[in-house]
Amino acid sequence: MEPSWISIMPPLVAIVLALLLRQVIPALFAGIWLGAWAINGFSLAGLWNGLLESFQKHILNALADADHAAVILFSLMIGGTVGIISRNGGMQGIVNRIVSWADNARRACLATATMGLAVFFDDYANTLVVGNTMRPVTDSMRVSRAKLAYIVDSTAAPVACVALATTWIGYEVGLIGESLSYLPDLESEAYLLFLSTIPYSFYPLLAVSFVFMVAATGRDFGPMAGAERSALANGADDGGHLDSSLAADCEPIESVEGKPQRAINAALPIAVLIFGVMGGLYATGIASLESDSPAIKDIIGAADSYKSLMWGSLLGMITAVALTLGQRIMSLEEVVNAWYQGMRAMIYAMIILVLAWSLSGITAELRTADFLVSVLGDTLPVQFVPVLVFLIAAFTAFATGSSWGAMGILVPLVIPLTWAVMKASGHAAPEDMHILYSAIASVLAGSVWGDHCSPISDTTILSSMASGCDHIEHVRTQLPYALVVGGVAMLL
Repeated sequence: MEPSWISIMPPLVAIVLALLLRQVIPALFAGIWLGAWAINGFSLAGLWNGLLESFQKHILNALADADHAAVILFSLMIGGTVGIISRNGGMQGIVNRIVSWADNARRACLATATMGLAVFFDDYANTLVVGNTMRPVTDSMRVSRAKLAYIVDSTAAPVACVALATTWIGYEVGLIGESLSYLPDLESEAYLLFLSTIPYSFYPLLAVSFVFMVAATGRDFGPMAGAERSALANGADDGGHLDSSLAADCEPIESVEGKPQRAINAALPIAVLIFGVMGGLYATGIASLESDSPAIKDIIGAADSYKSLMWGSLLGMITAVALTLGQRIMSLEEVVNAWYQGMRAMIYAMIILVLAWSLSGITAELRTADFLVSVLGDTLPVQFVPVLVFLIAAFTAFATGSSWGAMGILVPLVIPLTWAVMKASGHAAPEDMHILYSAIASVLAGSVWGDHCSPISDTTILSSMASGCDHIEHVRTQLPYALVVGGVAMLL
């Protein structure tokens, strides 16, 4: 299907309805149905066929995708593990330890942000581990769920996209390398070119810095300030803005009465999960490389992140079960019940995630990104290329809900375009390479910014889910912070 103004309508309808109705599931489905209708042709028959294909084709394809299924399994395993370590008293033991240091809201926020930096290797793992682990701590200090979700979201993708060895590296470097293969007069190695872009990735670097500034000062503005006042007055888990379906599944899981609350019963499964993922990244990376002594950057870049996430979550869950049964804290039946209760809290968000993936598939079929590039991608003077690229990438990621999708369509276009503009304007000397570095960084950073602001982004949804925060409340409170940081990044 040729890209046209219709291409942008499904994601825009989903975004507008989500913000107006404060109900993301019907908003996403409306976007999917509109997209399927457009694909089948705007007629009564197309309307009916679009409704049927929304389920039998687009949603089914999202579920059938192996990588998507891996994320669902990983998320459910994380939820089940959290249910077990909450019930066996391990989570409360960690809370007791952290609260002894994080004895106020500022320290709780700083501890959350620091943990977000520590789990740097994957944005999904970061979001789910940090959000679920730190939620009881921030709740005890009356930090709003919205602020927790903001901290979790802002230390996930912004960290993973610029760290030296993460699950993002292989994708980003692969896109850069593919573009370089068509530019024989541009002599550079893909990974080194990526490293050169990091100092120009202003949005991710500023987003992380802004998180620590907000956490350290305790100063908030906009809707976030209101959420913090509400949490201080009514408690962090005040359900006033939480969707009723999600609120029912986010009731805290109490630890077993009369049993010791040992932090090791939660810390060890979480550590096994994290090191299991890292070990999986190493093992799958080594297996896919032919070199005898590959560098760690090559290993991580070649790793299968989805397989690693499943391995780590499975090992973490087994560890939690073994510790609980071994210490006779619960019977096997009680462990299974706690596991199911933890997984149940993830179901609602998994539905949203599947619908977001379905809409992403619709936007790919309608060639939404191609349309945005054709409309917004007119050539400007070379000094304006990075800013233009940043805005195009941000809007594309916002409309499609996918930073990786925006990168995938724009990196192969931006590198040749920028290089051609540099040569045409006589700015292709070594001392002018900062223009190319900045343009590539603008794609990566702009994609993260748009994804960060989008209510249909999978990482934004996962942040809401892991933090127990209403999704639209998270988007509404985070957006002013992201816009401020994005505005400053453009000026730089």
